[in-house]
Amino acid sequence: MRKTPTVANAAAAADAFERRAWTEVHARLADASEPLGADDNERLAVAAYILGKDDESARAWERAYRGFMAVDNPDQAARCCFWLALTQLLAGNGALAGGWFGRLQRLAEGAGRDCVARGYLLVPTALQEWRSGDSTSAYALYTEVGEIAARYGDADMTALAALGQGQALIATAETARGVALLDEAMVQVTSGEVSAIPAGIIYCAVIESCFGVFDLRRATEWTEALSRWCAAQPDLVPYRGQCLVYRSQILQLRGEWPQAMTAAGLACERLSQPVHAALGLAAYQRAELHRLLGEFDEAEAGYRQASQYGHEPVPGLALLRLAEGNVTAASATIRRAADDTHDPFVRPAVLAAQVEIMLSVGDVGAARAGADQLAAIVGEVDAPFLHATAAHAEGSTALAEGDVAAALAALRRAVAGWRTLEIPYQSARTRVQIGLAYRTLGDHDSAALEFDSAREVFARLGARPDVAGVTALVGAGAEPDGPLTGREREVLQLVAAGNSNREIAAQLVLSEHTVARHLQNIFAKLGLSSRAAATAYAYEHRLIDPGGSQK
Repeated sequence: MRKTPTVANAAAAADAFERRAWTEVHARLADASEPLGADDNERLAVAAYILGKDDESARAWERAYRGFMAVDNPDQAARCCFWLALTQLLAGNGALAGGWFGRLQRLAEGAGRDCVARGYLLVPTALQEWRSGDSTSAYALYTEVGEIAARYGDADMTALAALGQGQALIATAETARGVALLDEAMVQVTSGEVSAIPAGIIYCAVIESCFGVFDLRRATEWTEALSRWCAAQPDLVPYRGQCLVYRSQILQLRGEWPQAMTAAGLACERLSQPVHAALGLAAYQRAELHRLLGEFDEAEAGYRQASQYGHEPVPGLALLRLAEGNVTAASATIRRAADDTHDPFVRPAVLAAQVEIMLSVGDVGAARAGADQLAAIVGEVDAPFLHATAAHAEGSTALAEGDVAAALAALRRAVAGWRTLEIPYQSARTRVQIGLAYRTLGDHDSAALEFDSAREVFARLGARPDVAGVTALVGAGAEPDGPLTGREREVLQLVAAGNSNREIAAQLVLSEHTVARHLQNIFAKLGLSSRAAATAYAYEHRLIDPGGSQK
C-alpha cells in the first residue's frame, strides 16, 4: 500500500531526518500518495542522495526548488538549486550542472540585493579558479562567500568557505594558515553544525588536502573522525568509497595491513558501481598492499586495473619489477616516471623509489640525483613524513658512496622520524640499511641486532619479500664463493675496493653494460640492494681484506 503523507508521518520523517536515519526518511516520503511540500521534498532529496539514489534525489531537489519559489522563499530555493547543481557536477553531469548554476545566477540577479544565492553562486566560481591554478583569486572569492554566510547565518556556506580558503592557502604555500582553516571547517562538521551532504564533501576534501601536504597526523585524525561519522549512519553511500582509500593508506602506514586490504577492497567495490573517477586510485592502493605481501600476480592485476581507470601505476609497478628481479624493467619504468611525474604528492614517492632502484642496479649517480631532489622538496614542504623519507634516501645513497658516518647520521634521523610517526614498515626498512652500515664497519653484532629487529617487523606485517631479503643478507654466502661465478666474484671484489662501473670495465676489459649486468646478477643472487651491501658482503666473507687487497 502507498503511504499517505499525514501530518504525523511528515513529523516522523522530520524527526528521522534530524536523527540522520536516512532509510526511514526515504521510506516515509518516497511513496507518498499525495504531493509533498517543499520542506519534505528537500528532506527526500538529501536522503535519496545519501542512499545512493541520485536520479530520485535530483527529481526531489527540482520539486523542492519549485515549491520554495511558489511560496516566495528564494533563499531556500537558492540552496536547493545549488545542491542540485553541485551534486550533478560531482556526478560528472557538467551540462545539467551548468544549467542549474545558470538558474542560480538568475535568482541572484533577480533579487537585486545581497542574498544567499549570491554566496552560493560564488562557490563554483571560486572552485574553478582554484582548480585552474589561480588560488589567490579563489581565496578572495571564498572570503567573500564567508562574509555572505556570516550575514545570513548559513552554517553550510560558512564551512565551505573555510574549506575553500584553506585549500587556496595551501596551494600558495601558506600551509600553516591553510590547515588551520581546514581544522576550523572540520570543527563545524564534527560539532554537528553542518548538514549531511556538505559534511561528507568537507570530510573527504580535508583528508585529501592533509595527504597532499603529507600531514599524516591530521589525515589520521580526520580519517578516524570520518569513520565514526560513517558508522553512525550505516545506510550512508557517498563518501564511503574514495575516503576508504585514504583510510586504507593510513592503516597501511600504521602496520594494520589486513584492515588496510579490507578497506581497499571495499573502496574498489563501491567505486565501481557506478564507476567513479577514484577507482584507479583504489585499485592502485590494493595493488600496493599485494606487492608488499609478496602477492605479485594480484599486484600486477591491480596495477593494470589502476592504469585502465586513469591512475598512473607508479612507482608501484617499478618496485614490483624490482621485487620480481627484473631490474632492467624496473630501471626503465622509474627513469621514465621520474622524468614525467610532476604531481607534488606523487613525486616524492617516485624519487624515493628511484633511489632504491638505482642503488639496486649500481647507478649511484642516479640515486644521488633522486636523493638530492627529495632533499630540495623537504626544504619547501616541512612535513615529518617527507623528512624521514628524504633522510632514508640520503642515508642509503651515502652508504653506497662509502660515506658510512654520513649514512648513519641520516639513517638514524629517518628511524627517529618513522618512530615518531608510528610507521613500522618504513622504520624496519631503514634499520636494514643501518645494519648494512654497521656491517661495513665490521660491527657484526650490532648489524645482526638491526637485521633481527627488522625481520621481526616484516614477519609480523606479512611482508614476505622483505623477510626473504633480510634472511638472504644474514645467511647468504656461507661458502666463500657462495652462488657467484668466478667473473661475478671478480666484479664484487672490485666493487668492494671502491671502483666505479667504468673502472671495473677497464680493468676486466668488459663493457660498462656487461659490468652492470653482472652487478644485477650479484644483487639478485645474494639478496643485496646496493653497492654498500655488496661491499659489506665482500668484507664479511673475506673476499677482500681491510687493507683493500683482493683475495
